[in-house]
Amino acid sequence: MKKILTFALMAMVALSASAAKKKAPAKDKNKPVFTTIKENPITSIKDQNRSGTCWDYSTLSFFEAEILKATGKEYDLDESFVANKTYMERAIQVVRYHGDCQFAQGGSAEDVLATMKTHGIIPQGIMPFPGSLYGDSLNNFNEFFSVLEPYVAAVAKSDAKKISNAWKGGLQGILDAYLGKCPEKFTFEGKEYTPKTFVKSLGIDLNDYVSITSYTHHPFYTAFAVEVQDNWRFPLSYNLPMDEMMQVIDNAIEQGYTIAWGGDVSEPGFTRQGLAYAVDTKKTESLAGSDMAKWLKLTAEKKKNIIDSLGCTVPEVVATQEMRQERFDNWELTDDHGMLIYGVAKDQNGKEYYMVKNSWGETGTYKGIWYMTKTFIAANTMDFLINKNAIPADIRKKLGL
Repeated sequence: MKKILTFALMAMVALSASAAKKKAPAKDKNKPVFTTIKENPITSIKDQNRSGTCWDYSTLSFFEAEILKATGKEYDLDESFVANKTYMERAIQVVRYHGDCQFAQGGSAEDVLATMKTHGIIPQGIMPFPGSLYGDSLNNFNEFFSVLEPYVAAVAKSDAKKISNAWKGGLQGILDAYLGKCPEKFTFEGKEYTPKTFVKSLGIDLNDYVSITSYTHHPFYTAFAVEVQDNWRFPLSYNLPMDEMMQVIDNAIEQGYTIAWGGDVSEPGFTRQGLAYAVDTKKTESLAGSDMAKWLKLTAEKKKNIIDSLGCTVPEVVATQEMRQERFDNWELTDDHGMLIYGVAKDQNGKEYYMVKNSWGETGTYKGIWYMTKTFIAANTMDFLINKNAIPADIRKKLGL
């Protein structure tokens, strides 16, 4: 009887195991499996939440990585300090132009660099935590900018023949109410600093940083101000051929540096799950069993679902200098997000991707990290901030650096 029960039990276990195998979901062969080639140290993932401050978060992440590389020390620098100083300076410019330029939440890497040079920087924890002053757990600029924008517009568009400086005090009050007041002095790790003395203590030289871009409407190996609205300080970017621009990124990663990247993520190949491909729409139509007419009729969501299902097998365009220029001139290539490039990985098919830190919290499949193909970056880069020592020697010579 015991033998019969034993055999019966074994049979049940075998059947159960067989059923479990049958129920196991099929492996998605199109889902990329990544192998890291090179990964440089970065600080923790942050969350800009409902604020247009990717420029602030990504560039401070860049400087945190620069400090980590130079000194081995990890800092969390304060985005609210930079935003407070930047929005005041941008408002002053808008008033000087009588409102004939844009006042907005967005900005560029230059805003962070300029703030650090002019005002210094502070560590997180000295000013109020983002959102806490108005009862939120993270940044939420909806109410903030609904107050700030009309205030600036009212001054800039005034019919007065002469305005006073009183408006600056009012604006500073709004900034301080929503972001916190910037300290003149503070104590950190038992030592007293000003923002300017603190930035000097971080072990980096702020004169080491340059911006790189790649367009043909200005001569290569010269510098110009990239013509986008959030580039309101008009900083100069060094103009390189696309291939050399990409060499700079690869050399930087290989030498242990990171890159404060600004570019276009509004493309259908940029997914919310942590992937970015420069999708070849025509080839994708064919793989989806559709012709152009049918493809155009699909909703954006259905197109995205098809692209997502193709995963790492989605066909990509060949990025060219001509394509970059055409898309910039016709407003397709826009400056809509800032992120931090810090490594290189490859998928199971050998395709290489940049590892990129985002500022949307630990979202997506890779917990706040995006894998963006090299083709996507070549096609969609507006400009990027980099340590000039990360640029290959021959290219530095061409630029006179």
